[in-house]
Amino acid sequence: MKINPYHYRIINTACLFSQKLLILGLILFYACQPNEKKENAQQENKVVSRPKVDIADIEKGIKAYIDSKTEENDGFFIVKDGDKLLRLKLVRVHTEYLSNLGPKSHFACVDLADANGDVYDVDFFMEGDPGAMDVTATSVHKLNGKPFYSWKQKEDKTWSKLPIEEATNELLGVIEGEDQFVFNYQATLPILEEAAEMWIPIALSDAFQQVELVTTDIPGNHRMIDDKVNHNQILYMKLGPEHSGQKVRLVYKVNRKEKGPYTAQEEVADRYLASNRLMPVDRRFREIAMEAIGEKNKDSQLMQARAIYDYIIDNMRYAKSGEYGKGDAVYACDAKTGNCTEFHSLFISLARSVGIPARFSIGAAIPSDRNEGGIDGYHCWAEFFAEGKWWPVDISEGNKYTALATYYFGRHPANRIEFSRGRDLELNPGPASGPINFLAYPLLEIDGKSAVAQTTFTFSRSN
Repeated sequence: MKINPYHYRIINTACLFSQKLLILGLILFYACQPNEKKENAQQENKVVSRPKVDIADIEKGIKAYIDSKTEENDGFFIVKDGDKLLRLKLVRVHTEYLSNLGPKSHFACVDLADANGDVYDVDFFMEGDPGAMDVTATSVHKLNGKPFYSWKQKEDKTWSKLPIEEATNELLGVIEGEDQFVFNYQATLPILEEAAEMWIPIALSDAFQQVELVTTDIPGNHRMIDDKVNHNQILYMKLGPEHSGQKVRLVYKVNRKEKGPYTAQEEVADRYLASNRLMPVDRRFREIAMEAIGEKNKDSQLMQARAIYDYIIDNMRYAKSGEYGKGDAVYACDAKTGNCTEFHSLFISLARSVGIPARFSIGAAIPSDRNEGGIDGYHCWAEFFAEGKWWPVDISEGNKYTALATYYFGRHPANRIEFSRGRDLELNPGPASGPINFLAYPLLEIDGKSAVAQTTFTFSRSN
C-alpha cells in the first residue's frame, strides 16, 4: 500500500515525539536515582547511628546509678551476694576497667566498702545510651582483693565467668617466660601559682627488663639525676605558672623476662640489714619473726624467709583502707591490713631483724587477661638474700591468690615494669620534705609544699 506523504509526516512526527518522551523519561529516571539512593543511605544511617559512648559516659552512668540507689537506701548501696544483703558505700570506680561490650552494653568495676572496712570489688553490667544507662546485673568479684572467680574471653570475644580453681596462671595475672608491651606514663600538672619542682622515676634496663624510652614530652627545665646508692635514675623538673595544666608523657617499649632467684652481681650492702624510717629493725620485729620461724630457727635462711612469708599471708588482710599505702611496717604489724607497700615493708622489717638481707622495689603490674587499657596504679614487691642468691617475692599477690602463693615465693612474672628500688631515697637536688619514702608516682612540690600531679598508666601489647 502506498503511504501518503502527509500521513508519513504524521507517523514520523509521532515516532520522534515518542522517542523524545522515552529519552526524557529515562533521563528523569536516572537523574532521580542518586537522590533516592542518598535518601535511602540517610535512612539507613538513621537506623544504625547511635550516640557515642566513651569511658567518661560509663563512669558518669555508674556513679549516677550508685548515688541514686544510695539515696534511696538511707546512705547505703545494697548489693545482694548469695543469701546476704551487703550495705556498702562507694570507694572508687576502676576507670581502667570501664569498657564497651557492644552496642548499648557496658561494663564497670567498682570498689565498695562496708562499715567494718571490708572492700568488695563489684562488677556491673549496664545497658543504654549516655544519660540513660541502667544496671542489668551485679556480681561480687573480690573481697579485700581476693577473687571469687576469674573472667575468660571466648573465641567470639564475649566473656564468661570461670571458677577461680579452674583459672590458669595467666588468668590470675601471671605471664611466664617473656612479655612485650608499650607502657605509657602520664602526669598532668595542677595549677601552679608559684615555682615548683617535680621528681619522676625513669625505668632502666637490667638483666630482666629491657626498656627503651621512645617518646618524651617534658615541660620546663629538666635533667636526669643519678641515685647511685640504689641504682635509680630520676627525672628532675623545674616548673613555673606557665606550665600549669601541662602534661608529662613518657612512653616505654618494654621487653620483660620472668624473674627467678639470681646470683648477686655485687656484695650485699649493709643497708639491706638496716632500718629505714618506716621499716624499723628492732627487738619487737625480731620477736615476731622468731615466733613466725618457730622450729625452723636452726634451718637455712631460705626456709626462715619462707616461714616469714607464710606468716604474713596467714595474718595480713589486703585492704585499701585506713592509713594504707605508706609502706609503714609498724602500721602493718598493728593493723594487719594494707596494700602491697604494707605487706612488703613488714616482710623486710621482719627479715632484716633476724639477719636476712631484704630490699624493696616498685613499678607496675601489666594486666595479663587483656592487651590494652588502663592499669590500676603502682605495684611493689621485695627480694631477700639467701643461699648466695636474691629471691623475688610478691606477698600481697600470694595473699590474694592462694593457688599462686608458692609461685610468688621466688618468682616475679614477666608482665611488669620496675621504676625504682629502695626506700628513703636521697637526691641532689632533693625535695624540701627530705628523703623520698619510695618513688612511683611523681613527687611534686609547689613552693616547697607537697602537691599532687594526676597520674595515669596505660599499656598496649601486640599479639
